[in-house]
Amino acid sequence: MAPLVRRTWSPRGVTPVLHQHGGRREKITMVGALSISPKRRHIGLYYSLGPSRNFDTDWAEGFIRALARHLRGPIIVIWDQLGAHKAVVNRPSIRANSRIRFVLLPPYAPELNPVEFWWSYLKTNSLANFTPYDVDELYRGARRHTTRIRKRPDLLRSFFAGTPLPLRL
Repeated sequence: MAPLVRRTWSPRGVTPVLHQHGGRREKITMVGALSISPKRRHIGLYYSLGPSRNFDTDWAEGFIRALARHLRGPIIVIWDQLGAHKAVVNRPSIRANSRIRFVLLPPYAPELNPVEFWWSYLKTNSLANFTPYDVDELYRGARRHTTRIRKRPDLLRSFFAGTPLPLRL
């Protein structure tokens, strides 16, 4: 739970100090998706948080199922080649859903993934210099900041615009 330390302001001669609780290995794992409507009018951000949890195939499949219940029409999931992602693509229960199609990005190509821009923004802006006392405070902070980002369609569009993908917004 060590904070990402960013530049900060303080009175001249006073070094800013970030107090953190050392020795903790707690974490929050987050899975997320950005969506664009077929006519490019609506953009959405969906996420799931897992306190002290590792991302696995079951979580990924549950997340995709929840997206399919929420979103109408065909769904194209663009994923990197994480092992859990590739495993979900091959699950018969997911493959049976004709609304969902998967496209895997080339390995080691985070610049093609709009979600990577969201992670980067969240970590380097909203959660920078944030020193939570425990995993519950980190969970609340990540949720609060993600909800704020979710309400900014201009920012969400910029995550897509930052990629060279042929998505016209």
